[in-house]
Amino acid sequence: MNRMFKKFFIILLITFGYSISALAEKVVVFEFTEQEFETLEVRKVRGSNGKTKYSLGMNENGSFLRAEAKGTASGLGKKVKIDLNKTPFINITWKIEKDLKGIDEKSKKGHDFAARVFVVKKTGLTPLSNKAVNYVFSSNNSTNEFWRSPYTKSSIDYVLSTTNDNLNEWVTVKANVKEHFKKLHDLNVEELTGLAIMTDTDQTDIKAISYYQNIYFSSE
Repeated sequence: MNRMFKKFFIILLITFGYSISALAEKVVVFEFTEQEFETLEVRKVRGSNGKTKYSLGMNENGSFLRAEAKGTASGLGKKVKIDLNKTPFINITWKIEKDLKGIDEKSKKGHDFAARVFVVKKTGLTPLSNKAVNYVFSSNNSTNEFWRSPYTKSSIDYVLSTTNDNLNEWVTVKANVKEHFKKLHDLNVEELTGLAIMTDTDQTDIKAISYYQNIYFSSE
C-alpha cells in the first residue's frame, strides 16, 4: 500500500469522532464559513509536495470552498454523527474547473481526484479495519462506476460525477450512503463516524482546480 495514502487514511479513520448530530431531516455538514474553515482538521498526505490550497469564496448560492492542487495532497475533515436511518442521503454540489484527463484513476500511479468526499464508518479496533466510501468527481470514468481503492481494501471509490458530462459547471448529486455501505462493504451502517474533503494530485503532479458547496445529509 502506498504509505502516503495509507497515512492519510489511517488519520482519517482515527481522528473523526462525533460532533454533528442528525436531529432533523436535513443535516448540514459543511457550510464553508470563515468560522468553520478555521476549525477544520487539515491533514497533509506524507510524501506529497505540500498541502492542497483551500480558500473560501461566495456566489449567488452562498459560500463555497475552492481547492487547487499541483503535486500536493491534503484533506479537510470534520467529526460527524449522522443517523443514516433518518438521513441516509448525502447531497453534494461541486464543480471541476481543471480536471485530470488521461490518468488511470483505478491504478496506484493515477489515483488522484480533482474532487472527492470520504464518508467513514468505524467498524473495528484498528483504523484499517474501518470502512469508507470515497465519492469522487472523476475525470475519466463514468457515473456510478465503482472499484476498490488500489491502496486499501477498506475504501471503495464511487463515481458520482464526471467531467465527461460536466466540466467547469456546478452540478448537484445525491447518494444513498446507507445503501452504498451495504452494497459495497456488505455492512449495515446506522451511524457515520467521519467525513472529509480532499483534492489531490500527488501521484500525477497535474494541476487540478475544484469547488465544493452545500454538502449535507437528507431524509430523501
